[in-house]
Amino acid sequence: MATQAKRPRVAGPVDGGDPDPVACFLSWCRRVGLELSPKVSERAGGRRTRGGARAALTSPPPAQVAVSRQGTVAGYGMVARESVQAGELLFVVPRAALLSQHTCSIRGLLERERVALQSQSGWVPLLLALLHELQAPASRWRPYFALWPELGRLEHPMFWPEEERRCLLQGTGVPEAVEKDLANIRSEYQSIVLPFMEAHPDLFSLRVRSLELYHQLVALVMAYSFQEPLEEEEDEKEPNSPVMVPAADILNHLANHNANLEYSANCLRMVATQPIPKGHEIFNTYGQMANWQLIHMYGFVEPYPDNTDDTADIQMVTVREAALQGTKTEAERLLVYERWDFLCKLEMVGEEGAFVIGREEVLTEEELTTTLKVLCMPAEEFRELKDQDGGGDDKREEGSLTITNIPKLKASWRQLLQNSVLLTLQTYATDLKTDQGLLSNKEVYAKLSWREQQALQVRYGQKMILHQLLELTS
Repeated sequence: MATQAKRPRVAGPVDGGDPDPVACFLSWCRRVGLELSPKVSERAGGRRTRGGARAALTSPPPAQVAVSRQGTVAGYGMVARESVQAGELLFVVPRAALLSQHTCSIRGLLERERVALQSQSGWVPLLLALLHELQAPASRWRPYFALWPELGRLEHPMFWPEEERRCLLQGTGVPEAVEKDLANIRSEYQSIVLPFMEAHPDLFSLRVRSLELYHQLVALVMAYSFQEPLEEEEDEKEPNSPVMVPAADILNHLANHNANLEYSANCLRMVATQPIPKGHEIFNTYGQMANWQLIHMYGFVEPYPDNTDDTADIQMVTVREAALQGTKTEAERLLVYERWDFLCKLEMVGEEGAFVIGREEVLTEEELTTTLKVLCMPAEEFRELKDQDGGGDDKREEGSLTITNIPKLKASWRQLLQNSVLLTLQTYATDLKTDQGLLSNKEVYAKLSWREQQALQVRYGQKMILHQLLELTS
Protein backbone atom coordinates (compact mmCIF):
# COMPACT_ATOMS: atom_id res chain seq x y z
CA MET A 1 0.00 0.00 0.00
CA ALA A 2 2.73 2.38 0.66
CA THR A 3 4.48 5.42 -0.75
CA GLN A 4 7.27 7.83 0.14
CA ALA A 5 6.86 6.85 3.74
CA LYS A 6 9.27 7.19 6.59
CA ARG A 7 10.65 3.94 7.76
CA PRO A 8 12.73 3.72 10.87
CA ARG A 9 14.16 0.30 11.74
CA VAL A 10 12.29 -2.24 13.82
CA ALA A 11 13.47 -3.22 17.23
CA GLY A 12 10.80 -5.79 17.94
CA PRO A 13 11.25 -8.69 15.53
CA VAL A 14 14.91 -9.46 16.06
CA ASP A 15 16.43 -9.41 19.52
CA GLY A 16 19.50 -7.23 19.46
CA GLY A 17 19.49 -6.86 15.70
CA ASP A 18 22.07 -8.00 13.19
CA PRO A 19 25.38 -6.11 12.94
CA ASP A 20 24.90 -5.75 9.20
CA PRO A 21 21.18 -6.06 8.41
CA VAL A 22 21.61 -5.30 4.69
CA ALA A 23 24.17 -8.07 4.21
CA CYS A 24 21.98 -10.49 6.17
CA PHE A 25 18.95 -9.47 4.15
CA LEU A 26 20.75 -9.94 0.82
CA SER A 27 21.95 -13.36 1.94
CA TRP A 28 18.38 -14.23 2.92
CA CYS A 29 17.15 -13.08 -0.49
CA ARG A 30 19.45 -15.55 -2.18
CA ARG A 31 18.26 -18.37 0.07
CA VAL A 32 14.57 -17.75 -0.66
CA GLY A 33 15.02 -17.12 -4.37
CA LEU A 34 14.96 -13.33 -4.24
CA GLU A 35 18.01 -12.61 -6.33
CA LEU A 36 19.08 -9.00 -6.28
CA SER A 37 21.53 -7.78 -8.88
CA PRO A 38 24.96 -9.41 -8.42
CA LYS A 39 26.51 -5.95 -8.14
CA VAL A 40 24.27 -4.69 -5.36
CA SER A 41 26.26 -2.62 -2.91
CA GLU A 42 25.22 -2.02 0.66
CA ARG A 43 26.67 1.46 0.47
CA ALA A 44 24.74 3.22 -2.28
CA GLY A 45 21.89 5.56 -1.52
CA GLY A 46 18.21 5.06 -1.80
CA ARG A 47 14.94 5.75 -0.18
CA ARG A 48 12.50 3.51 1.46
CA THR A 49 8.99 2.85 0.27
CA ARG A 50 7.22 0.06 -1.41
CA GLY A 51 8.96 -1.53 -3.94
CA GLY A 52 11.80 -3.66 -4.66
CA ALA A 53 13.54 -6.90 -4.17
CA ARG A 54 14.51 -9.37 -6.76
CA ALA A 55 13.83 -12.90 -7.32
CA ALA A 56 14.79 -15.76 -9.50
CA LEU A 57 15.37 -13.89 -12.69
CA THR A 58 14.44 -14.68 -16.19
CA SER A 59 15.96 -12.71 -19.05
CA PRO A 60 16.97 -9.94 -19.33
CA PRO A 61 19.01 -9.53 -16.13
CA PRO A 62 17.94 -6.72 -13.80
CA ALA A 63 19.57 -3.33 -13.72
CA GLN A 64 22.16 -2.74 -11.04
CA VAL A 65 20.70 -1.18 -7.93
CA ALA A 66 21.90 -0.69 -4.39
CA VAL A 67 20.17 -1.16 -1.04
CA SER A 68 21.30 1.30 1.61
CA ARG A 69 20.39 3.92 4.20
CA GLN A 70 22.92 6.42 2.83
CA GLY A 71 21.55 9.12 0.57
CA THR A 72 17.99 8.06 1.25
CA VAL A 73 15.05 10.25 2.08
CA ALA A 74 14.10 7.99 4.95
CA GLY A 75 15.43 4.63 6.12
CA TYR A 76 16.58 2.06 3.61
CA GLY A 77 16.03 2.51 -0.11
CA MET A 78 17.29 1.69 -3.58
CA VAL A 79 19.33 3.70 -6.07
CA ALA A 80 20.58 2.92 -9.55
CA ARG A 81 24.28 2.03 -9.63
CA GLU A 82 24.29 2.57 -13.38
CA SER A 83 21.97 4.31 -15.82
CA VAL A 84 18.66 2.55 -16.34
CA GLN A 85 16.51 2.77 -19.45
CA ALA A 86 12.70 2.93 -19.51
CA GLY A 87 11.25 -0.56 -19.69
CA GLU A 88 14.29 -2.15 -18.09
CA LEU A 89 13.72 -4.85 -15.48
CA LEU A 90 14.84 -3.73 -12.03
CA PHE A 91 14.11 -6.90 -10.11
CA VAL A 92 11.74 -9.85 -9.86
CA VAL A 93 10.04 -11.17 -6.73
CA PRO A 94 8.85 -14.81 -6.89
CA ARG A 95 5.45 -15.34 -5.32
CA ALA A 96 6.97 -17.94 -2.99
CA ALA A 97 8.91 -15.10 -1.32
CA LEU A 98 5.80 -13.08 -0.40
CA LEU A 99 4.77 -13.04 3.28
CA SER A 100 1.05 -13.55 3.79
CA GLN A 101 -1.40 -15.76 5.63
CA HIS A 102 -0.90 -18.24 2.77
CA THR A 103 2.88 -18.52 3.17
CA CYS A 104 3.45 -18.15 6.92
CA SER A 105 4.14 -21.10 9.22
CA ILE A 106 0.56 -21.12 10.63
CA ARG A 107 -1.15 -20.94 7.24
CA GLY A 108 -3.09 -24.16 7.86
CA LEU A 109 -4.63 -22.84 11.07
CA LEU A 110 -5.46 -19.47 9.52
CA GLU A 111 -7.17 -21.18 6.60
CA ARG A 112 -9.22 -23.45 8.88
CA GLU A 113 -10.32 -20.44 10.94
CA ARG A 114 -10.87 -18.21 7.91
CA VAL A 115 -14.56 -17.59 8.61
CA ALA A 116 -13.97 -16.69 12.28
CA LEU A 117 -11.22 -14.27 11.27
CA GLN A 118 -13.32 -12.22 8.87
CA SER A 119 -13.35 -8.51 9.70
CA GLN A 120 -14.22 -5.14 8.22
CA SER A 121 -10.61 -4.49 7.23
CA GLY A 122 -9.92 -7.97 5.86
CA TRP A 123 -6.41 -7.72 7.31
CA VAL A 124 -6.73 -9.95 10.41
CA PRO A 125 -5.19 -13.14 8.92
CA LEU A 126 -2.11 -11.25 7.68
CA LEU A 127 -1.73 -9.42 10.97
CA LEU A 128 -1.94 -12.68 12.92
CA ALA A 129 0.66 -14.15 10.57
CA LEU A 130 2.96 -11.20 11.34
CA LEU A 131 2.33 -11.43 15.09
CA HIS A 132 3.29 -15.10 15.04
CA GLU A 133 6.36 -14.74 12.82
CA LEU A 134 7.71 -11.78 14.81
CA GLN A 135 8.10 -13.86 17.97
CA ALA A 136 8.91 -17.22 16.40
CA PRO A 137 12.62 -17.90 17.08
CA ALA A 138 13.01 -19.91 13.88
CA SER A 139 10.96 -17.66 11.61
CA ARG A 140 12.35 -17.67 8.08
CA TRP A 141 11.48 -13.97 7.83
CA ARG A 142 13.79 -12.65 10.57
CA PRO A 143 16.39 -11.09 8.20
CA TYR A 144 13.52 -9.42 6.32
CA PHE A 145 12.12 -7.97 9.54
CA ALA A 146 15.51 -6.39 10.27
CA LEU A 147 14.93 -3.89 7.44
CA TRP A 148 11.49 -2.90 8.71
CA PRO A 149 11.03 0.51 10.29
CA GLU A 150 11.26 0.70 14.05
CA LEU A 151 7.69 0.03 15.13
CA GLY A 152 7.86 2.42 18.07
CA ARG A 153 8.84 5.31 15.81
CA LEU A 154 6.23 5.17 13.06
CA GLU A 155 5.10 8.68 12.11
CA HIS A 156 1.49 8.05 11.09
CA PRO A 157 -0.87 10.64 12.60
CA MET A 158 -2.56 7.82 14.52
CA PHE A 159 0.50 7.89 16.80
CA TRP A 160 0.43 11.64 17.33
CA PRO A 161 -1.18 12.97 20.50
CA GLU A 162 -4.84 13.68 19.71
CA GLU A 163 -4.52 17.38 20.51
CA GLU A 164 -1.51 17.77 18.21
CA ARG A 165 -3.24 15.85 15.43
CA ARG A 166 -6.36 17.99 15.61
CA CYS A 167 -4.44 21.23 15.91
CA LEU A 168 -2.09 20.62 12.98
CA LEU A 169 -4.46 18.80 10.63
CA GLN A 170 -7.79 20.46 11.34
CA GLY A 171 -9.83 20.77 8.17
CA THR A 172 -7.74 18.28 6.18
CA GLY A 173 -9.94 15.25 6.87
CA VAL A 174 -7.09 13.34 8.51
CA PRO A 175 -8.23 13.58 12.18
CA GLU A 176 -11.63 12.14 11.30
CA ALA A 177 -10.07 9.30 9.29
CA VAL A 178 -7.68 8.50 12.14
CA GLU A 179 -10.47 8.39 14.72
CA LYS A 180 -12.31 5.82 12.61
CA ASP A 181 -9.11 3.80 12.24
CA LEU A 182 -8.45 3.78 15.98
CA ALA A 183 -11.99 2.72 16.80
CA ASN A 184 -11.87 -0.09 14.23
CA ILE A 185 -8.45 -1.27 15.42
CA ARG A 186 -9.60 -1.48 19.04
CA SER A 187 -12.78 -3.29 18.09
CA GLU A 188 -11.01 -5.75 15.78
CA TYR A 189 -8.33 -6.51 18.33
CA GLN A 190 -10.68 -7.03 21.28
CA SER A 191 -13.33 -9.03 19.42
CA ILE A 192 -11.25 -11.18 17.03
CA VAL A 193 -7.47 -10.99 17.41
CA LEU A 194 -6.95 -11.26 21.17
CA PRO A 195 -9.46 -14.12 21.64
CA PHE A 196 -7.74 -16.01 18.80
CA MET A 197 -4.27 -15.56 20.31
CA GLU A 198 -5.52 -16.58 23.76
CA ALA A 199 -7.04 -19.71 22.23
CA HIS A 200 -3.60 -20.61 20.82
CA PRO A 201 -1.10 -19.69 23.56
CA ASP A 202 1.47 -22.10 22.12
CA LEU A 203 1.60 -20.01 18.93
CA PHE A 204 1.36 -16.49 20.38
CA SER A 205 3.51 -15.55 23.37
CA LEU A 206 2.44 -12.95 25.89
CA ARG A 207 4.97 -10.64 24.24
CA VAL A 208 2.78 -10.18 21.16
CA ARG A 209 -0.61 -10.05 22.89
CA SER A 210 -0.61 -6.30 22.95
CA LEU A 211 -3.02 -3.74 21.54
CA GLU A 212 -0.09 -1.35 21.15
CA LEU A 213 1.86 -3.82 19.00
CA TYR A 214 -1.25 -4.64 16.98
CA HIS A 215 -1.82 -0.92 16.44
CA GLN A 216 1.77 -0.59 15.16
CA LEU A 217 1.44 -3.56 12.82
CA VAL A 218 -1.77 -2.17 11.35
CA ALA A 219 0.15 1.03 10.52
CA LEU A 220 3.01 -1.01 9.07
CA VAL A 221 0.67 -3.05 6.87
CA MET A 222 -1.06 0.18 5.87
CA ALA A 223 2.24 1.65 4.71
CA TYR A 224 4.25 -1.34 3.51
CA SER A 225 1.93 -4.00 2.16
CA PHE A 226 0.74 -4.46 -1.40
CA GLN A 227 -2.65 -5.40 -2.75
CA GLU A 228 -2.82 -7.05 -6.12
CA PRO A 229 -5.26 -5.40 -8.57
CA LEU A 230 -8.37 -7.50 -9.16
CA GLU A 231 -9.45 -8.67 -12.56
CA GLU A 232 -12.74 -7.19 -13.76
CA GLU A 233 -14.61 -10.43 -13.17
CA GLU A 234 -13.29 -10.51 -9.60
CA ASP A 235 -14.46 -7.03 -8.67
CA GLU A 236 -17.68 -8.32 -7.11
CA LYS A 237 -15.85 -10.86 -4.97
CA GLU A 238 -14.17 -10.28 -1.64
CA PRO A 239 -11.13 -8.02 -2.19
CA ASN A 240 -7.66 -9.53 -2.10
CA SER A 241 -5.92 -9.49 1.25
CA PRO A 242 -2.73 -7.42 1.47
CA VAL A 243 0.65 -9.17 1.32
CA MET A 244 4.15 -8.19 2.36
CA VAL A 245 6.61 -8.08 -0.55
CA PRO A 246 10.22 -8.26 0.72
CA ALA A 247 12.53 -5.84 -1.06
CA ALA A 248 9.66 -4.35 -3.05
CA ASP A 249 8.70 -2.51 0.13
CA ILE A 250 12.11 -0.84 0.16
CA LEU A 251 11.26 1.58 -2.64
CA ASN A 252 9.74 4.93 -1.79
CA HIS A 253 6.83 6.59 -3.57
CA LEU A 254 6.62 9.69 -5.73
CA ALA A 255 3.78 10.95 -7.88
CA ASN A 256 6.42 11.36 -10.60
CA HIS A 257 7.75 7.82 -10.04
CA ASN A 258 10.28 6.06 -12.23
CA ALA A 259 9.33 2.43 -11.57
CA ASN A 260 6.20 0.35 -11.35
CA LEU A 261 5.34 -3.10 -9.96
CA GLU A 262 3.84 -5.54 -12.46
CA TYR A 263 2.02 -8.74 -11.51
CA SER A 264 2.14 -12.11 -13.26
CA ALA A 265 1.23 -15.67 -12.33
CA ASN A 266 4.60 -16.64 -10.87
CA CYS A 267 6.25 -13.40 -9.86
CA LEU A 268 6.10 -9.65 -9.34
CA ARG A 269 8.37 -7.54 -11.55
CA MET A 270 9.62 -4.03 -10.85
CA VAL A 271 10.14 -2.25 -14.16
CA ALA A 272 11.56 1.21 -14.89
CA THR A 273 8.93 3.54 -16.36
CA GLN A 274 11.40 6.25 -17.36
CA PRO A 275 15.19 6.64 -17.63
CA ILE A 276 16.93 6.65 -14.24
CA PRO A 277 20.40 8.26 -14.20
CA LYS A 278 23.21 6.61 -12.31
CA GLY A 279 23.09 7.43 -8.60
CA HIS A 280 19.42 8.44 -8.63
CA GLU A 281 16.87 6.89 -6.34
CA ILE A 282 14.33 4.42 -7.66
CA PHE A 283 10.75 5.35 -6.80
CA ASN A 284 7.67 3.19 -6.97
CA THR A 285 4.09 4.47 -6.90
CA TYR A 286 1.43 3.61 -4.37
CA GLY A 287 -1.22 4.95 -6.70
CA GLN A 288 -2.68 8.41 -7.19
CA MET A 289 -2.43 9.60 -3.61
CA ALA A 290 -3.30 13.05 -2.31
CA ASN A 291 -1.11 14.40 0.47
CA TRP A 292 -3.79 13.85 3.12
CA GLN A 293 -3.86 10.18 2.11
CA LEU A 294 -0.07 9.95 2.19
CA ILE A 295 0.20 11.39 5.69
CA HIS A 296 -2.71 9.29 6.92
CA MET A 297 -1.59 5.95 5.47
CA TYR A 298 2.18 6.31 5.15
CA GLY A 299 3.27 9.03 7.53
CA PHE A 300 4.77 11.49 5.01
CA VAL A 301 3.82 13.93 2.25
CA GLU A 302 5.32 15.32 -0.94
CA PRO A 303 6.22 19.01 -0.56
CA TYR A 304 4.12 21.47 -2.54
CA PRO A 305 3.94 21.55 -5.56
CA ASP A 306 5.53 18.14 -6.23
CA ASN A 307 2.45 16.01 -5.64
CA THR A 308 0.56 16.35 -8.90
CA ASP A 309 -2.08 13.95 -7.53
CA ASP A 310 -2.98 16.21 -4.62
CA THR A 311 -6.67 16.95 -3.99
CA ALA A 312 -8.95 18.96 -1.74
CA ASP A 313 -12.30 17.75 -0.44
CA ILE A 314 -15.54 19.65 -0.14
CA GLN A 315 -17.80 17.71 2.19
CA MET A 316 -21.13 16.96 0.57
CA VAL A 317 -23.02 18.23 3.59
CA THR A 318 -21.11 21.51 3.23
CA VAL A 319 -22.76 22.07 -0.16
CA ARG A 320 -26.12 21.41 1.49
CA GLU A 321 -25.25 23.93 4.19
CA ALA A 322 -24.30 26.50 1.54
CA ALA A 323 -27.65 25.91 -0.18
CA LEU A 324 -29.49 26.36 3.10
CA GLN A 325 -27.70 29.66 3.71
CA GLY A 326 -29.29 30.97 0.53
CA THR A 327 -32.84 30.32 1.73
CA LYS A 328 -35.11 32.98 3.23
CA THR A 329 -38.22 31.08 4.28
CA GLU A 330 -39.00 27.80 5.99
CA ALA A 331 -40.59 26.55 2.77
CA GLU A 332 -37.34 27.19 0.90
CA ARG A 333 -35.37 25.33 3.59
CA LEU A 334 -37.69 22.36 3.40
CA LEU A 335 -37.30 22.32 -0.37
CA VAL A 336 -33.49 22.14 -0.01
CA TYR A 337 -33.85 19.12 2.27
CA GLU A 338 -36.28 17.56 -0.19
CA ARG A 339 -33.77 18.06 -2.99
CA TRP A 340 -31.04 16.59 -0.79
CA ASP A 341 -33.12 13.51 -0.01
CA PHE A 342 -33.70 13.10 -3.74
CA LEU A 343 -29.93 13.25 -4.36
CA CYS A 344 -29.41 10.64 -1.64
CA LYS A 345 -31.92 8.41 -3.39
CA LEU A 346 -29.93 8.82 -6.60
CA GLU A 347 -26.81 7.86 -4.57
CA MET A 348 -25.08 11.07 -5.60
CA VAL A 349 -24.53 12.34 -2.05
CA GLY A 350 -24.25 11.02 1.49
CA GLU A 351 -23.80 12.39 4.98
CA GLU A 352 -20.13 11.34 5.08
CA GLY A 353 -19.24 11.75 1.42
CA ALA A 354 -17.03 14.39 -0.20
CA PHE A 355 -16.60 16.01 -3.58
CA VAL A 356 -12.97 15.57 -4.57
CA ILE A 357 -11.24 18.43 -6.39
CA GLY A 358 -7.90 17.87 -8.09
CA ARG A 359 -5.52 20.39 -9.58
CA GLU A 360 -6.90 19.97 -13.09
CA GLU A 361 -10.20 18.14 -12.73
CA VAL A 362 -13.04 17.29 -10.42
CA LEU A 363 -12.61 13.61 -9.60
CA THR A 364 -16.26 13.30 -8.53
CA GLU A 365 -17.55 15.15 -11.59
CA GLU A 366 -20.86 13.32 -11.99
CA GLU A 367 -21.78 13.65 -8.33
CA LEU A 368 -20.95 17.34 -8.11
CA THR A 369 -22.57 18.20 -11.43
CA THR A 370 -25.79 16.44 -10.47
CA THR A 371 -25.80 18.02 -7.01
CA LEU A 372 -25.34 21.55 -8.32
CA LYS A 373 -28.00 20.95 -10.96
CA VAL A 374 -30.62 19.61 -8.53
CA LEU A 375 -29.97 22.17 -5.78
CA CYS A 376 -30.02 25.11 -8.20
CA MET A 377 -32.82 24.21 -10.63
CA PRO A 378 -36.14 26.06 -10.43
CA ALA A 379 -38.69 24.45 -8.07
CA GLU A 380 -41.05 23.58 -10.91
CA GLU A 381 -38.28 21.86 -12.86
CA PHE A 382 -37.30 19.90 -9.77
CA ARG A 383 -40.89 18.70 -9.34
CA GLU A 384 -40.90 17.43 -12.91
CA LEU A 385 -37.56 15.68 -12.41
CA LYS A 386 -38.76 14.09 -9.20
CA ASP A 387 -41.97 12.91 -10.85
CA GLN A 388 -39.78 11.18 -13.44
CA ASP A 389 -38.06 9.42 -10.51
CA GLY A 390 -34.73 10.85 -11.55
CA GLY A 391 -34.98 9.66 -15.11
CA GLY A 392 -35.07 11.76 -18.19
CA ASP A 393 -32.38 13.53 -20.12
CA ASP A 394 -28.92 12.16 -19.43
CA LYS A 395 -27.10 14.68 -21.54
CA ARG A 396 -24.25 16.66 -20.04
CA GLU A 397 -24.84 20.16 -18.88
CA GLU A 398 -22.65 22.78 -20.42
CA GLY A 399 -20.58 22.30 -17.31
CA SER A 400 -18.26 19.37 -17.62
CA LEU A 401 -16.33 19.97 -14.41
CA THR A 402 -12.77 20.09 -15.57
CA ILE A 403 -11.15 22.96 -13.74
CA THR A 404 -10.89 25.08 -16.90
CA ASN A 405 -14.62 24.69 -17.57
CA ILE A 406 -15.82 25.85 -14.17
CA PRO A 407 -16.12 29.52 -15.26
CA LYS A 408 -18.57 28.32 -17.94
CA LEU A 409 -21.03 26.91 -15.41
CA LYS A 410 -24.37 28.58 -14.81
CA ALA A 411 -24.12 31.55 -12.47
CA SER A 412 -26.27 29.87 -9.83
CA TRP A 413 -24.04 26.79 -9.88
CA ARG A 414 -20.88 28.86 -9.54
CA GLN A 415 -22.36 30.82 -6.65
CA LEU A 416 -23.31 27.68 -4.75
CA LEU A 417 -19.89 26.16 -5.42
CA GLN A 418 -18.16 29.36 -4.32
CA ASN A 419 -20.14 29.49 -1.07
CA SER A 420 -19.28 25.84 -0.45
CA VAL A 421 -15.56 26.58 -0.92
CA LEU A 422 -15.75 29.51 1.50
CA LEU A 423 -17.40 27.32 4.14
CA THR A 424 -14.73 24.65 3.59
CA LEU A 425 -11.91 27.16 4.05
CA GLN A 426 -13.42 28.14 7.40
CA THR A 427 -12.82 24.63 8.74
CA TYR A 428 -9.03 25.13 8.80
CA ALA A 429 -7.33 26.63 11.86
CA THR A 430 -5.19 28.92 9.67
CA ASP A 431 -5.70 30.80 6.42
CA LEU A 432 -3.72 30.50 3.20
CA LYS A 433 -1.71 33.67 3.85
CA THR A 434 -0.49 32.40 7.21
CA ASP A 435 0.59 29.06 5.78
CA GLN A 436 2.22 30.78 2.82
CA GLY A 437 4.24 32.91 5.21
CA LEU A 438 5.55 29.84 7.03
CA LEU A 439 6.53 28.14 3.79
CA SER A 440 8.21 31.16 2.22
CA ASN A 441 10.38 31.91 5.25
CA LYS A 442 13.05 29.20 5.15
CA GLU A 443 14.42 30.10 8.56
CA VAL A 444 11.00 29.87 10.22
CA TYR A 445 10.11 26.71 8.31
CA ALA A 446 13.34 25.02 9.39
CA LYS A 447 12.43 25.59 13.04
CA LEU A 448 9.14 23.76 12.70
CA SER A 449 9.01 20.18 13.91
CA TRP A 450 8.83 17.43 11.30
CA ARG A 451 5.13 16.93 12.06
CA GLU A 452 4.45 20.64 11.75
CA GLN A 453 6.18 20.72 8.37
CA GLN A 454 4.25 17.72 7.05
CA ALA A 455 0.91 19.05 8.27
CA LEU A 456 1.67 22.46 6.79
CA GLN A 457 2.30 20.90 3.37
CA VAL A 458 -1.03 19.03 3.56
CA ARG A 459 -2.99 22.15 4.52
CA TYR A 460 -1.27 24.39 2.02
CA GLY A 461 -1.77 22.07 -0.93
CA GLN A 462 -5.47 21.74 -0.19
CA LYS A 463 -5.96 25.47 0.27
CA MET A 464 -4.20 26.24 -3.00
CA ILE A 465 -6.68 24.00 -4.81
CA LEU A 466 -9.63 25.55 -3.00
CA HIS A 467 -8.45 29.11 -3.68
CA GLN A 468 -8.01 28.27 -7.35
CA LEU A 469 -11.59 27.03 -7.35
CA LEU A 470 -12.68 30.18 -5.57
CA GLU A 471 -11.13 32.35 -8.29
CA LEU A 472 -12.76 30.30 -11.04
CA THR A 473 -16.21 30.68 -9.52
CA SER A 474 -15.94 34.43 -9.07
